[in-house]
Amino acid sequence: MALFGPALIAAVAYVDPGNFATNIEAGSRYGYVLLWVVLLANIMAMLIQTFSARLGLATGKNLAEVIRERYPRPLVWVYWIQAEVVAIATDLAEFLGAALAFNLLFGLSMMQGALLTGIVTYAALQLQRYGFRVMEIIIGAMIMAIAGGFFTELFLSQPDTGAMLHGLLVPQFPDNYAVYLATGILGATIMPHVIYLHSALSQHRVKAKDDSDRHKLMRFYRLDVIVGMALAGLVNIALLALAAATFHRHGYEGVVTISESYKLLAPLLGGNAASYIFGFALLLAGLSSSIVGTMSGQVLMQGFVKFTIPISVRRLVTMVPAIAVIFMGISEQKALVGSQVVLSFGIPFALIPLLTFTADKGLMGNLVNKRWLTVIGGAICSLIIILNVYVLFYTLA
Repeated sequence: MALFGPALIAAVAYVDPGNFATNIEAGSRYGYVLLWVVLLANIMAMLIQTFSARLGLATGKNLAEVIRERYPRPLVWVYWIQAEVVAIATDLAEFLGAALAFNLLFGLSMMQGALLTGIVTYAALQLQRYGFRVMEIIIGAMIMAIAGGFFTELFLSQPDTGAMLHGLLVPQFPDNYAVYLATGILGATIMPHVIYLHSALSQHRVKAKDDSDRHKLMRFYRLDVIVGMALAGLVNIALLALAAATFHRHGYEGVVTISESYKLLAPLLGGNAASYIFGFALLLAGLSSSIVGTMSGQVLMQGFVKFTIPISVRRLVTMVPAIAVIFMGISEQKALVGSQVVLSFGIPFALIPLLTFTADKGLMGNLVNKRWLTVIGGAICSLIIILNVYVLFYTLA
């Protein structure tokens, strides 16, 4: 139990508002057809987060710290700047999601919702002073509530079980836009900031006495990753299947926004409870992922440049882009998509050094990745880079 928790915090990135938008569009447009993409993305996430936990355990350092020690200083500063940009883009999506939830549930303006999100997440982050376990319990409770809400709604929607299984196990693309949407699901799944964070959460958790101890600890970390990523994957599967069983089945194939989904769930599932459950799940997803985003930002700054700033200052800085987007009246859907495009630039920056370091026996010792794992990791990294470049050009075309 002492080793259980880091993957739950990392899993928050896989159920953030950006995933809401992507899964809802995939389910409403194509039914259950793209469920296999969610399953594939989740398997990739399990492997990558395991690599991150392995690095933290083997070296006693997080990924940002290892990069700082082994890369030239000018390159380290480039890494830090791009990582901060990615962290801010990530926080933009989380802030907008939580603000939108406050707007849908309580009628607050988007600006009021954004400010309230900043206050709530700042208050939650203050609990870090009581130890990592308190924060893990809070984040874990939020994820469990999100999962419970979507599993309940999926049950109410009465999905086609046979079609779900077919969608999970049979890869297919109905048209070219489905390829783009599948690419978006894959590309937005691997969040670079939680790769850095996961290595930090596992670096000093339990001290290993010898090589045998290190192997034993790694087995438990691997189990933690499997549980955390599986939960996040089930939430995404439930969300896509919910959209398929409600919107697609009833002919609402054009439903792509979170706001429209919230408004349509009540009449389609026979009660306001369905909309409220969806809204509160969105709120918890936005708040929890915003908390994790700020934690990641602290790790990045300390790791790359050995510098920290008060959480209140970081919270204010990361709020500015979201407030600017709201002030300019940009739709939440466009902002969410735009933030995912920015994130695509950060993925290879995190994955390439992670694979390089975990394959280095001199650095990793007896926890070095086996060659076949490195080959699979390299293939996943190449695929994600190619797909993200495709998403980038498709979006900007």
